[in-house]
Amino acid sequence: MDPDEAVYNVVRRIPRGRVATYGQVASLVAEYSLTARQVGGFMRFAPEGVPWHRVVGAHGTLPIGKRSAELHMLQRRLLEAEGVVFHPNGRISLDEFQWLPDGAPSSGTS
Repeated sequence: MDPDEAVYNVVRRIPRGRVATYGQVASLVAEYSLTARQVGGFMRFAPEGVPWHRVVGAHGTLPIGKRSAELHMLQRRLLEAEGVVFHPNGRISLDEFQWLPDGAPSSGTS
């Protein structure tokens, strides 16, 4: 399996109403030694059916806003439609909404 497909397979497992950080996804495909930035690159080209909007930056941020204000608003709307709540500072509480797959250690804000 290619590293991009391994990333997409992890992201497909993130349930509605939950998020994972780019660093967390990278750690879940440890066999490829990916960085959070590389995961972000793969997510830029995520195929249909991959819930790209559920992958967020460290500390619950939406770094996609650096690329496009429209994509930032789309990601936020998609997450809010799933019940994810944003703080007034525009961040998501990872303590509340971060997905922790069975058997995986908490990755905090990585």
